[in-house]
Amino acid sequence: MTIDPAVVIAASAAAFVVGLGKGGLALMGMLGVPIMSFVMSPIRAAAILLPVYVFSDIVAVWLYRRHFSVRNLRILIPAGCAGIAVGWATASRVPDQGVEFLIGLIGLGFCLNTWRTRRHAPVEHDADLPRGLFWGSVMGFASFVSHSGGAPFQVYVLPQRLPKLVYAGTNALVFAAINALKIGPYWALGQFTAPNLTESLYLMLPAYLGAQAGIYLVRILPARGYFAFVQIMLLAVSVELIIKAFRA
Repeated sequence: MTIDPAVVIAASAAAFVVGLGKGGLALMGMLGVPIMSFVMSPIRAAAILLPVYVFSDIVAVWLYRRHFSVRNLRILIPAGCAGIAVGWATASRVPDQGVEFLIGLIGLGFCLNTWRTRRHAPVEHDADLPRGLFWGSVMGFASFVSHSGGAPFQVYVLPQRLPKLVYAGTNALVFAAINALKIGPYWALGQFTAPNLTESLYLMLPAYLGAQAGIYLVRILPARGYFAFVQIMLLAVSVELIIKAFRA
């Protein structure tokens, strides 16, 4: 079997940034699927990384098992299921270029929304049902196609001004449920093949190293510089994916 060095490098880098995200540098995880999309199908990239996310979620749920918002869980998890269903229904019909375009659009939208809220503080909201159903569905869809549901999750939850531990715990439990629910649809799409699962197993090591690095870096990096770096990286990757989709 021929091993493509580009695939090995991209997959290892993607798993490492996923680990960084689970280690505390939350936004880094959004770069995982976009990085791997340069060397393989976006849906295959998401399927390979899914076991890495599920493994990491187990640790996160244990850490935050006593800190979460019940109302947000009741709204976001069912809404996320609806978004997953839409992603599942369209995944086999949308070409890879279309998925790449969507991934790039999600990343670009997140960057633009972040810069907008810097100038205008988001209006404070409670965990209301209409907004929760909308953003929860977007979260589930974005999570299905590129594991980037964190962006719509933040748009909905951050204005609630939850205590830090409750926010982190709600995030952990919501995405543990969402990632577990994605296993069936990915299996039905034929993405959990022996080669893909073997690659997932190999990627556990760089993900673990990334988590350890994230735990260390979150203590020493200035918050403003870190967020600026991640947003610039996400913007660059997103724009490149959009250009790649149009060229194709």
